[in-house]
Amino acid sequence: MFSDPDKVIKEMFVAEGMTVADFGSGVGFYAIPLARRVGPYGRVFAVDAMGEFLRKLKNEAVRAGFNNIEVIQGDLEVIGGSGLLTASVDRIIIANTLFQTDIPLQVVLEAKRIIKHSGKVAVIDWQDSFGQIGPHADHVITKEETRELFEKNGFTFESFIDAGEHHYGMLYSVAQTPIPGNQANFAIDVSFDEINPAVIVPPVEFRNQISS
Repeated sequence: MFSDPDKVIKEMFVAEGMTVADFGSGVGFYAIPLARRVGPYGRVFAVDAMGEFLRKLKNEAVRAGFNNIEVIQGDLEVIGGSGLLTASVDRIIIANTLFQTDIPLQVVLEAKRIIKHSGKVAVIDWQDSFGQIGPHADHVITKEETRELFEKNGFTFESFIDAGEHHYGMLYSVAQTPIPGNQANFAIDVSFDEINPAVIVPPVEFRNQISS
């Protein structure tokens, strides 16, 4: 009925060592399997507006032994709101997120900003309103609307993704020139104090910067 995260990740061509952003990560339906797939030398940046979800995700990651998940409380409706560097991630997944935003265009533009040259973006969303298990009918963003949104903003459609009975899935790529230099993302949470620094721990590199 619903999407299989491991199957979706396979169709995204996620490989070990990659850097992946999960837009609207929630409690980690995709972030946890992504962390398993990219391995210890990869990194998953889970971005969500809800601090409560991020706390649960970070706690689950710690329990499961995943040190490669960093959480960011961000606003995807503004450019730069993910907190990630331009042209810095290999893959992005935007799952069950577009229907929740008032400005889906901004989410698309933020994805375009942070994706690397030849990177890929997977979009998963509801096909329709299904009563108690789906969004309100007024909030559904259709497959056709999503295609228009991405393809009018510099993305190239690559393939459909099997996302289950109630969802559609699509994979996009974008060709852009990466910024020069050796830069790395740090999961700097702009609302760090509001969550709980004892639960949401920034990467080692950032901790070292703080202590130096």
